[in-house]
Amino acid sequence: MRLTIPRILAIVFIVIAFGFYLNSRRNRLLPTGKISQTEAVSLGTSDISQAVITGRPQVEIATSRGKFVVELRPDLAQNTVINYMQKWASGYCNSLTFHRVEDWVIQGCDPKGNGTGGTDDLSTETSSQAFTAGSLGVARRPASEDKSNSSQFFIVKKDSSFLNGEYTYFGQVISGMEIVNSIMPGDRIISTEILTK
Repeated sequence: MRLTIPRILAIVFIVIAFGFYLNSRRNRLLPTGKISQTEAVSLGTSDISQAVITGRPQVEIATSRGKFVVELRPDLAQNTVINYMQKWASGYCNSLTFHRVEDWVIQGCDPKGNGTGGTDDLSTETSSQAFTAGSLGVARRPASEDKSNSSQFFIVKKDSSFLNGEYTYFGQVISGMEIVNSIMPGDRIISTEILTK
């Protein structure tokens, strides 16, 4: 059968229309909407990926040393907050360790447990927010300033101004800083729970 130009155009049109249909069907299946500070947040990962997060969501991180709560800043790093809320809602970090513990920082949620795991495809979202004690940031390779790690987060135990404007700041510990300061290498993240405010 010989394909003429009208037949080729008709096939291309059908393929494009089918693609639009599949995309619109997928979007209808995933809930959309805003997450505010006052709404109950029992979300699956697809709910969070479609959300525009407003307010300052809070997350309780239970560790083998105890619990602490972080307050997130989607106004400074929307994509980073969505990424970590997806992971925390799905239990991604559960049973993973804090592999890096120094006098000024703890770092964890590496699926390999040695600082080499996770993908380096999360865009770095810098801001003018200072990394003061209790600040939550995202690990990245020194040579890849525009890309951060998709799973490894850190919390500074001391003011760390050398990180300002270089790393993604996306939250602050608001309770349980004594737990953060007590973390030892190999201590585990037991669970993560997204809280209401």
